[in-house]
Amino acid sequence: MEINVLGQLAYIYNGGKKLTADAVRQQPVVVFIHGAQQDHSCWVLQSRWFAHHGFSVLVPDLPGHGRSAGEALPSVEVLADWIVALLDALGVEKASLIGHSMGSLVALEATVRHAGRVSQTALIGTSLPMPVSQALLDATRDNEPKAVAMINAFSYSATGQIGGNTVPGLWLLGMNQRLMERQKKGVFHTDMNACNAYARSPDSLKEIATPLLIVAGSQDRMTSPKAAKALLGFIPGARLVSIEGSGHALMAERPDAVLDTLRGFIAGG
Repeated sequence: MEINVLGQLAYIYNGGKKLTADAVRQQPVVVFIHGAQQDHSCWVLQSRWFAHHGFSVLVPDLPGHGRSAGEALPSVEVLADWIVALLDALGVEKASLIGHSMGSLVALEATVRHAGRVSQTALIGTSLPMPVSQALLDATRDNEPKAVAMINAFSYSATGQIGGNTVPGLWLLGMNQRLMERQKKGVFHTDMNACNAYARSPDSLKEIATPLLIVAGSQDRMTSPKAAKALLGFIPGARLVSIEGSGHALMAERPDAVLDTLRGFIAGG
């Protein structure tokens, strides 16, 4: 579906279930937020399960990404406000937020800035801060194919690099390469710069009262498990689940494990 958010059309995937005004009012709402140089398609398995098990699902292409209009937004803070504007546009009072990588920062910032609008928060492949090397930043601006190759090299575990897809015949790195290549020119640099520039102090997270889950890949070389674990000391009541054998691209490498973890947290089973 397409809806108007802050004056521009945004594409929203709904998990294969028609999204109605009654469903949004009567069912819990879950928003899935993709990472840098990605779009809604990275969440297909997880979002479809929730959509077919009593939840209203919103999986947006962030502005400038995928099928959504406009330019990529320049900061995590602006993206967090955009997520809440999306809820406003659909008349959603409160939602659970699930974000991956850059999307995890967006979910975290929205939880801090708009606590009354967020019922639960899950951060996948996260760290705070989320620094990006100068070499990668430069490549996203000057040589996107090189940046795509760099991201692929660091996003997958050793098993993922040589195969390992749960669906025989599908190539994890090739699929991710095509997904990144189809994004608009300039989006990559804007996204990675937003991650690198995000400067919220971990100490400011101590007031979070929203139930919060951190999901880390044990072989993540983009956002290390140690960085994810460090967040536990700043967010009261937060818990950490480690997905063994997965790199940064957890939803692709260990889709069932990620789904099971989210089911336990969001759906309670």
